[in-house]
Amino acid sequence: MAVMVSQAMAVRQWTAIIAGLCYFVTIPFLILVLIGNTHINGFLDDIFFFKLDVSHIIPISVENSNLLNSVARSLGLHDFYQVGVWSYCEGYNDEGVTFCSPPKSFFWFDPVEVLVGELLAGARIALPSEVVTILTLLRIGSQVMYAFFMSGTVLNCVLLLLTPLVLKTRWFSLCTSLIGFVAGLVLTVAAVIATVISVAAKIALTAQDQLNIHCDIGGKMFVFMWIAALATDFAFILHAAMGCCCAPDKRNGSRAASPSSSSGAQEKKDVPSPIPSFMRRRNRMSS
Repeated sequence: MAVMVSQAMAVRQWTAIIAGLCYFVTIPFLILVLIGNTHINGFLDDIFFFKLDVSHIIPISVENSNLLNSVARSLGLHDFYQVGVWSYCEGYNDEGVTFCSPPKSFFWFDPVEVLVGELLAGARIALPSEVVTILTLLRIGSQVMYAFFMSGTVLNCVLLLLTPLVLKTRWFSLCTSLIGFVAGLVLTVAAVIATVISVAAKIALTAQDQLNIHCDIGGKMFVFMWIAALATDFAFILHAAMGCCCAPDKRNGSRAASPSSSSGAQEKKDVPSPIPSFMRRRNRMSS
C-alpha cells in the first residue's frame, strides 16, 4: 500500500512539473504574439497575421499600369500593409517597413480607411452594405481576439505561479484546472478568430481579379499563437487529471499520529487495573 501511494505521489509531481513547463513555454510565445508588428524591427516585422501587397494594385492588363502604380505610390500608397494584434505596419518592397502605427487597445485594421485615407487624403466614399457588414464583423472579431490574447497571457502567468500548489490537495488541482480551462478556452478562441480573419482576407482579396491585391498569411504568428493555445489546453488536461486521480501523499500525517497513539496504548497497558486490588480488599474484609 505504501509503495502504491509513493508511486501515485511521484506521478503527481511529474504531472505538475510538465504542466508548469507548458505554462512557462506559452509565456514567451504569447509575448511575441503581442509585441509582433508593433515597431520597426528586423525580427518583429515578420510576426503578423496577414500582409496585403498592393504594389501592383493596377493589373498589368490595364494600359500604362506601371505608370498608374507609380502615381499611386507617389500619392502615398505603400507597397504592403501587415496587421498585428494592436497595430499595423506599412512599407515598400525595396525599403522594408517604414512606419508602424502606435499600439492601440482593441485595435482593428480597416483596409478601406487606410487605403482611401492615403490615396484620397481622407476623402469618404460610400461603401456597399455587404462591405460595411464585413468590416463590422472584422472589427468585432479583432477586438475580441485582442481581449482574449491579453487575458490569456495574464492567466497563464498566474497559473505558472499556482502550479506548485496542486501538490497539496486535489482541491487545489480542481481550482487550478478551472482557471486553466478559461485560459485554454480564450487562447484557443483567439487563435481560431485570427485564423479565420486571415484566411478569409486572403480568399476575399485574391478572388477580386480587378483589384490585383495579394495577401500572405504570417507563418511565425500562426506557429506562436497555436503553440501557446495547444500547450495551455494540454496543461489544463493535466491539472484536471490531478484533480481526479493521483492523490497527494498523506502518510506524513499518519506517521505523526501513530507514535502518539502507540504511546497512549502503552501507557494504558502499563497502568494496573484497580479492579483486582478492590476485589482483594473486599475478600479480606469478608474473611
